[in-house]
Amino acid sequence: MPGKGKIASGGVLLSGILCLVMLTVWTTMADSAERTPVTRYWMSVSTEKSGFPGMPSGSMGGGMSGMSIPGMGSMFGGSGGSSGKRLQLQVNSPKSPPAGPQATHDIPPGQNMGPTLPLVSPDQGRATRSEPGERPEKMEKPKMRMLVYWGCSETVKPGQPFVLDTEKANPAEFARVFQGRTVSVQNAPSPRPGWAYADWPNKVDGTQVPQNSSLVGSHFVHGNYLPDIRFSIDGGHDFMAPVEFTSTKGTPADSFNFQWNSIPTVTGYFATAMGHDDKTGTMIIWSSSEVREAGGSLMSFLSDEDVRRLVKERVVMSPSTTRCTIPTGIFKDAKGAIIQFIAYGDELNIVYPTKPKDPIWAVKVRRKSTSMLPLMETAGRAPSDRESRDQAPPPEKNEGIITPGKVLKGLLGF
Repeated sequence: MPGKGKIASGGVLLSGILCLVMLTVWTTMADSAERTPVTRYWMSVSTEKSGFPGMPSGSMGGGMSGMSIPGMGSMFGGSGGSSGKRLQLQVNSPKSPPAGPQATHDIPPGQNMGPTLPLVSPDQGRATRSEPGERPEKMEKPKMRMLVYWGCSETVKPGQPFVLDTEKANPAEFARVFQGRTVSVQNAPSPRPGWAYADWPNKVDGTQVPQNSSLVGSHFVHGNYLPDIRFSIDGGHDFMAPVEFTSTKGTPADSFNFQWNSIPTVTGYFATAMGHDDKTGTMIIWSSSEVREAGGSLMSFLSDEDVRRLVKERVVMSPSTTRCTIPTGIFKDAKGAIIQFIAYGDELNIVYPTKPKDPIWAVKVRRKSTSMLPLMETAGRAPSDRESRDQAPPPEKNEGIITPGKVLKGLLGF
């Protein structure tokens, strides 16, 4: 950590904030863990459009892609700059795992991933442990100011920004502001004592989901420690369409307008942007909410109830919204900013038997579509991937241009 009187880099400051938030979220998750003794099967279905114009797949740098916080989702996309469909399968059974656990998910032909996906229990006793001296005995509180702006408008609205200073705020208050709205904790199936657990992708199979994959059709999950789980997925709960920015216009010093394609099965949209002013050590956060909201807890899967509530509270944009504007001058003193964007899809929840006193199994299919956009000078529409590759100038000639690489370096201080 920097000495007293010195300003820490954006990366160190951000790491300190994330540690505070993780402590708060983990405590909440522990207090509200689900205890219903039924077999639970979750399908987490994502469509990601996380690449930057002109940045090749996987070029976001080690330690950045997939940086996530429980309850907040990925801070920078989670796929290293690549785009595509993502699928995660997780199952918990209240039965003790047998000596040779076996389970599989028979999938419909349209998924184009073979007849079945193996569900594999992770190796036990391989949890990583910190080496002596690897973790500091005392964590210094990050010294910085945070400015929080909100609302889609050409100019900053009265009463903004909200200013938070770590010198004056306690860690819990700082974490609450950064995390934002309280939402239902998404307790996906996970390893737990006395229960069987398995997931996909895994060490046995990590097949990439093809672009033409569809979940529509009949599904059958079975194994030697599971009840037979049969269910169907309809077209309204398939992979969501990708987020496509159809127009971007503005500069970090000016207002920045961006528009996107309407997604047929969406229930709401949310956007947030973050930048860092190295000169003053100030973190700048903006969100599309019409009321004060930093948005840290909203950049991941949300329950249908939470999305409906947040739309009514004017935190989440309605499904009919297709444009937003970041007010003038918010990021003028930052080296750049990254807009994170999420489209929520409604869940599919199935319980068997349908009206039981004691259910046997429950299935949840949760969905989202995400994208990122660098806030830099543009003119008119967003270029296609091919145009971006053809027109991107060589790195050594970019000293005076705000590029995606400089945006990331400015935010994380590397």
